[in-house]
Amino acid sequence: MSAQGDCEFLVKRARELVPGDLWAAKAWLITARSLYPADFNIQYEMYTIERNAERTASAGRLLYDMFVNFPDQPAVWREISVITSALRSDSQDKQTQFLRGLFETLPGRVQCEMLLKATEQCFNTLERAEMLLLLLRRFPETVVQHGVGLGETLLDAESIEDQESPVNCFRKLFVCDVLPLIINNPDVRLPASLLYKYLNKAAEFYINYVTRSTQTESQYQGSQDSSDIMSPSKRSSQKYVIDGLTEKSSQVTDPWEKLFKILSVVGMRCEWQMDKGRRSFGDILHRMKDLCRYISNFDSDAHIKYKNQVVYSTMLVFFKNAFQYVSNIQPSLFQGPNAPNQTPLVLLEDVTNIYGDTDIDRNKHIHKKRKLAEGREKTMQSSDDEDPSGKARSRHITVNKADLANSIEVLESFKLARESWELLYSLESLDKEFTRICLAWKTDSWLWLRIFLTDMIIYQQTCEKVLDLMCCISLPIQEGGRVQEEQPKVKSKFRKGSDLKLWPCTSRAIMPYCLHLLLACFKLRAFTDSRDDMALGHVVVLLQHEWPRGENLFLKAINKICQQGNFQYENFFNYVTNIDMLEEFAYLRTQEGGKIHLELLPNQAMLIKTSSPPMGLLQQEFIPVLQPSIQTADRHHTVTRGITKGVKEDFRLAMERQVSRCGENLMVVLHRFCINEKILLLQTLA
Repeated sequence: MSAQGDCEFLVKRARELVPGDLWAAKAWLITARSLYPADFNIQYEMYTIERNAERTASAGRLLYDMFVNFPDQPAVWREISVITSALRSDSQDKQTQFLRGLFETLPGRVQCEMLLKATEQCFNTLERAEMLLLLLRRFPETVVQHGVGLGETLLDAESIEDQESPVNCFRKLFVCDVLPLIINNPDVRLPASLLYKYLNKAAEFYINYVTRSTQTESQYQGSQDSSDIMSPSKRSSQKYVIDGLTEKSSQVTDPWEKLFKILSVVGMRCEWQMDKGRRSFGDILHRMKDLCRYISNFDSDAHIKYKNQVVYSTMLVFFKNAFQYVSNIQPSLFQGPNAPNQTPLVLLEDVTNIYGDTDIDRNKHIHKKRKLAEGREKTMQSSDDEDPSGKARSRHITVNKADLANSIEVLESFKLARESWELLYSLESLDKEFTRICLAWKTDSWLWLRIFLTDMIIYQQTCEKVLDLMCCISLPIQEGGRVQEEQPKVKSKFRKGSDLKLWPCTSRAIMPYCLHLLLACFKLRAFTDSRDDMALGHVVVLLQHEWPRGENLFLKAINKICQQGNFQYENFFNYVTNIDMLEEFAYLRTQEGGKIHLELLPNQAMLIKTSSPPMGLLQQEFIPVLQPSIQTADRHHTVTRGITKGVKEDFRLAMERQVSRCGENLMVVLHRFCINEKILLLQTLA
C-alpha cells in the first residue's frame, strides 16, 4: 500500500471511531501524524475533532500549525474565513463565541498575519474594509501603514457606487470607525487640506444621520428602543439599518459629541487657537466672534487656517442648535411612527395685545349706548400703534409652559443658531466658504433647516407674507414671487421690535391668532387720516372676537364714523351678530345718536333669516321694548328705543332680523367671513 493510501486509511479509521470511542480515534491520528507529519489531511482531521468538541486551546494550536505549515490549503482559508466572519458578527451565540475564543489563542503575530492575508483574499470592498478594520483595531501600529489607504478606499467606493445619501455603509465605516483611528494616532502625518476634507465628510455624515427624517427611512424596522442616540438633545432611538451593515453596526451613539470631538482633534492638529477644556456652545460662538475681529490681520496661510476654524466651529454650532430648536417645535419630523403625537409649534408675531390699553373684565361689561356716546368725545389712542419715534424694541419670544416644557433651552438654541448664522455671513470669506459647503451638502433639500430659516426670517422681520399662514385667506405664490393675477399683492405692516410667540399648530390656537393678525392689519388702515370704510367695517366684524376686550377700539371706530357723518359697509348684516354693536349702530340712526347715514344693506334678500333671539343675549333695559315683537317672531324685532322714529323700514327689518342671529356660533361666523371674503380682504390690504 502506498503512503497516500496509508494516510487515507488512518484518517478513515479515526472517523469511524469518533462516535463510539473519541480517545481511540485521537490515538489513531496521533500515530498517523507521527508516521506522516507532512500530511495535511491528518492534521486537518485532528483539528476538526478538537473544533467540534469546542476545545479552544487545542483547536487553536492545531489551526496555528496548519496556518504555518500549510498556508496554501483552501480548507485552511475556509476555516479562517469562518473565524473572521465570527469576529465581525454581532451574534452572541455559542458557536460564534467559541470561534472568537479560538482566534484569541493564536499568537499576536499570527493573528496580524492571518488578518492581513484574509484581507488580501477579499474582493468585496465592504468586506475587505471590515477585515482591515479588524486589523487596525487589534494592532494600532498598523494604522500608520493601512489607515489612510483604507479611508481613501472607502471614500472612493462611496463615489463609485454613487450613493444618494451621505448616510451609507462606506461613509459610516470611514467616519465612525476609521477616521478616529487615523486622527488620534500621533504617528500618522496628515496635511491640513486632508484633515479639512475628513472633517467635512464627518460633519456631513453625522448631521444627516441625526436629522434624518422618518419619512425617508425606508429601512426603518421594528418598534422604538428606549435608549437615546444623541446627547444632550435626545430623540428616540430607532431600529435604523444602513444598507450593507448589520443593525448593530448601523447605530451611532452620541453623534453630536463625537462630531465635536473630531472638530477638536482636527483643530489641534491644524494649530487652531483652541481653548483648554470643554466649553459651551455659547463660549465657542463668543470665541469665534472675537477671532473674526482680527482675522483680516493675518497673513495668507494664517488667514486660511483661522477662516476654516471660524467656519467649521460656527457652522457646527449653528446646525446643532438649529436642529435642537426644530426637533422640539416639530418633533414629528424626527420621531418614529410609534412616538407619542406632539402638537407642532409655529413662530408668529405676538398680536395678542392688538386691543391696546384695554383690559376689561368680561364679567363686568357695562356697555350702554349713552356711555358709548360719552366715550366718543374722548380721543382713543391704542398703545400698540407704531412708535412715532421709530425706535425698535428688542424682540422677545414667548411660549406657554404647557406647550413646551423646556422652553428656556429651546429658545437659547434658537438664539445661538441665529447668531451663528449671522456670524457666518458677516465676512465675505466666511460667507463664500459656508455657501460652498451648503451647496455641496444640498442643504436646500433639508426640510428641518427650511423650518428654522423661515422662523429666523420672521424674527428678522424680512417676511412680507406673514398672512400666508392662514390658508383660508391667503393665496399660493407663483414662481417668481407673484400672486395669482386675480389676487392683489398683500403688503403686511407690523411695528418694528414687536414680540413673537410660539403657537401650537392647532385650529383652536391658529384661528384666533389669524383673527388677531387681520385686526392688526386692518386697524392700521382704518384709523388713518384718510377714509377707508371697508377697513373700518372689517375691524368692526373682527372686534366681535373676544368681546368686550376690544370695546375701546370699537369706541374709536364709532367716533370715526360720527366724525365722517356717514358709513358704508354692505357686509355688516352678513357678519355682525354682537348685540352690543347692533344696539350702537341702531342708535346712530336716531336723532339722539346723530342721525348718521349708514349704508349697510347690500340686498334685503341676501340677509340670513334665523329663529328668535335668546332673551339672555339682550340687556334688561331692551327686553320690555322687544317683548311685543318677540311674541310675533316671524314678523319683526325692535332693537332699541327710538329706532322706529324716522328710520327706513328696510333698515329696521334688517336690524330686527339680525338680533335673531345673536345666538349663532361666533367662530363659525368669523370663519365664514375669512373664507367668503378672502378676495375682498386681500384687496383691502393691497
